[in-house]
Amino acid sequence: MGAGERPMVQAEQVHKWYGRFEVLKGIDLEVAPAEVMCIVGPSGSGKSTFLRCINHLERIHAGRLSVDGHLVGYREKGDKLYEMRDREIARQRLDIGMVFQRFNLFPHMTALQNVMEAPLRAKGEPKHDVRLHALALLERVGLADRADSYPSQLSGGQQQRVAIARALCMRPKLMLFDEPTSALDPELVGEVLDVMRGLAESGMTMIVVTHEMGFAREVGDSLVFMDEGRVVEAGDPREVLTNPQHERTRAFLSKVL
Repeated sequence: MGAGERPMVQAEQVHKWYGRFEVLKGIDLEVAPAEVMCIVGPSGSGKSTFLRCINHLERIHAGRLSVDGHLVGYREKGDKLYEMRDREIARQRLDIGMVFQRFNLFPHMTALQNVMEAPLRAKGEPKHDVRLHALALLERVGLADRADSYPSQLSGGQQQRVAIARALCMRPKLMLFDEPTSALDPELVGEVLDVMRGLAESGMTMIVVTHEMGFAREVGDSLVFMDEGRVVEAGDPREVLTNPQHERTRAFLSKVL
């Protein structure tokens, strides 16, 4: 990160519990503007939970988490943090796009309607402008010809590309991807990764929880290996993948590479 440039995402000693089970055990991470960070690790290591904390779909219980210099979900008064009201949290979320493992498209709406829905409802933007922007995004994800198709008429890869366009239609400053290809048939994975690759090249800040090591190596600026709620190792993806420093990273990579 350049001198004086503030991180797009900063996590400082982030902890989270489910009852007595501590799922995040003091996460420290920084993501610079326009950086693509890939997070890998075994199931249950806390990757998806951490991602959901970034837009306050999950509350953190200790530490601090900020996006673009603003605390997420909390307001600071003196040395105490107070949880924001739902409406304020919803406003914060407008700047953060999220793409899930399952596409979560509205089945009764066309691809175009799915992409237009959030800016119309949450931002109240003029319908004509939203429509033009949505059509341009469908073209960007290679689905200009499927604007009037319903989710049931689309493949999994096409539905996921609509979901990416839908997130982008809110003009977010940060995109979060939670294993966006793991529910797809293998031959459809590439088309979704291609869209994400284009997004990275355009300078979007992205955090991607993924099992796609080739994507992490090629597109990622940084790679984070998490295990049991901790960051075990982080660095340049090519370095970490070819020369992991920790035994746990080596053991994990030997199973997936």
